[in-house]
Amino acid sequence: IRDSDTAARFGGDEFVVILNNLGADPDSAAAHAESLARTILAALGEPLKLRNLMYRSSASIGITLFSKRDVSADELLKQCDMAMYEAKAAGRSTLRFFDAAMQAAVTRHAELVEGLRAGLDKDEFVLLYQPQVDHAGRIFAAEVLLRWNRPGDGLVSPGSFISVAEDSRLIHQLGTWVLESTCRQLAAWAAEPTLAGITLAVNVSANQFARADFVDQLTAILSRTGANPQRLKLEITESLLFADVDSAIGKMNALKKLGIGFSLDDFGTGYSSLSYLQRLPLDQLKIDQSEVPSVFRLPKVGVHATCFC
Repeated sequence: IRDSDTAARFGGDEFVVILNNLGADPDSAAAHAESLARTILAALGEPLKLRNLMYRSSASIGITLFSKRDVSADELLKQCDMAMYEAKAAGRSTLRFFDAAMQAAVTRHAELVEGLRAGLDKDEFVLLYQPQVDHAGRIFAAEVLLRWNRPGDGLVSPGSFISVAEDSRLIHQLGTWVLESTCRQLAAWAAEPTLAGITLAVNVSANQFARADFVDQLTAILSRTGANPQRLKLEITESLLFADVDSAIGKMNALKKLGIGFSLDDFGTGYSSLSYLQRLPLDQLKIDQSEVPSVFRLPKVGVHATCFC
């Protein structure tokens, strides 16, 4: 950098470089900033010899342009931070510029997080039940479907907010509410002769299942609600298992002893390996429709194929 520029360690492994007097033309200023950023990336990418071993490092760089407008230092750093995380998401040794679209996306994300938090406080979430029927048309089970009854938007599907709940860690509070509500419904149906035999399947997120106290938490919910654990099935994904397969199997076995069942959802979209299935205490395997033709030589259909183990 030039003598008139500034380089400083911001904290941890983050550094800030301030380039002064890049000119009045935004395009020219951006080109100069990008050129220097790529020079920095190249320099940091050079191999380093430490104690006779060679190491390589990489960096992600976020860039924002500013003039003499009334923009605070905190705001500029936030903009750079947003751009830097976009660079991280794009891969190693890359850079990204902050722009208005990025700000809009971040603002929408923040609004959605606050909306979810308020929705949990105001009890805006509801559960729907998708029935499963046997060959005679009798309902023997149902899958729990979460919906957000967001004011002004009606019932919102989880595809619009689950990833945000995961990122903001609200998934733990939301997942607990779903499990508790499901168990309360099971307890209520137990008194109805036509509904007492129905099993409810609930999707459990990887973050929720990974909690050290998940088994204790679910055990407490069952005790508190009086639900029959044999009427509860947890739907998990392959990604949940491979985060820590031994820990996951241990929790599954502990819950299996209580009578809870397990279903592996969308099998075939991840690791697609049958070898590890022998280790899992599964009751049901849901094969993704993309795998159905190759496995069963059936025409593609718009439903899951389900295999009961």
